[in-house]
Amino acid sequence: MLTMSVQRYSAPSVRQLAAAVERVAPRDPATWDGREKAPGAGGIPVQVSEGRARQLWMVVGMYARAVGREEMPKRSSREVAQLFTPPAVRAFWGLAVAGELRHWEKDAGKPLPVATLRTVRDCLKILAAVAVPGRRVKLPVVEDAELKPTVDPRQLTAVYRELVDLAGEGPLELDGRAIRAQERARLLAMVSVVLDTGARVGELERMNVDDLAPGLGEVRVTRRPQHSDRGFEEVAYRLGVAQSTVSKVMAGETQRASHQLVHDIRREMEAFRAEGPRVERYALSEASRVAVGRWLDVRDGLVAGIEGGKSALWVTVLQSKAGPPGIRIRAQGLGQSYGRGVNVLNWLMAGRPGWEPLPVRMEQLRRAVDPVPLEDEEGAPVDTGCR
Repeated sequence: MLTMSVQRYSAPSVRQLAAAVERVAPRDPATWDGREKAPGAGGIPVQVSEGRARQLWMVVGMYARAVGREEMPKRSSREVAQLFTPPAVRAFWGLAVAGELRHWEKDAGKPLPVATLRTVRDCLKILAAVAVPGRRVKLPVVEDAELKPTVDPRQLTAVYRELVDLAGEGPLELDGRAIRAQERARLLAMVSVVLDTGARVGELERMNVDDLAPGLGEVRVTRRPQHSDRGFEEVAYRLGVAQSTVSKVMAGETQRASHQLVHDIRREMEAFRAEGPRVERYALSEASRVAVGRWLDVRDGLVAGIEGGKSALWVTVLQSKAGPPGIRIRAQGLGQSYGRGVNVLNWLMAGRPGWEPLPVRMEQLRRAVDPVPLEDEEGAPVDTGCR
């Protein structure tokens, strides 16, 4: 007997695919504990998690939207095996990459991020194993590349702001993975500030509470161009070379670099170091003011019990080797906590309508935005009404 979750699909092939998924990821809570195992890492059979179950049903939905389109082979609607032929997989993947199979029609045409494509590919592997067992299916390759803006930075920024809003109302625990409410508040505030300022992790570390204007309408960022690591990073970005290449050339290891490249690297580093520290002011968006305000409420409780300076904007939420909760969190800790937090957040929110994975490296997030400091054409500060 077909369940409602299977009957909802019109194409026979998709109904058969849904029936296979029902065995390993049933939508009926009463049958969840008795679900069949599916191939996991290394081909070892395991029961899928709730997060993976949502992802599998997400891909079933993508197949339902793909079948019947002119890009898909006509036979793909007949039986499930036809969904995993090389022509069908190629066509499905092309539509998925282009964002044509998104759940919401308003989002159709927005290319899927690399992280989402990886999830879809992993699900295809599981779906093929449970729907056409024993059949060898050639899966698409996902390029292991860093996130690079393929659309206007303003569009990416808007997408990330929506994700911050979504995550603020999301769960704190799922399938044994969890994020503390304090950590989530800090993470979402940090993401918001990076979106508005493009601040690097070292610049975030140095931020103090008094860098925020009253009313949270602005934030100050102190840029320090003379910092070596940042110089290597910036020059590498300007010249389109690896950061390690810049650091090696500046350390005198020039044998593997062309004479012209050595000259360009040294010239750019000289120019970079000639720039002195500067303070820039940025407007905080309304969503950022909400996220930062929530973090400040949490932060006040964390610093209340510590002795000494309490000026740091970003502080620890747990006891650590460095000291008690409430002390300034260093750059390395900021980067690590961001990566851990985003990984958990992406897991908790996976499969929820409108969710796209956030970049797991802060630098990827920073490179995706192009914020403008609060200065007018004359270079004078802009009055935003914040005092």
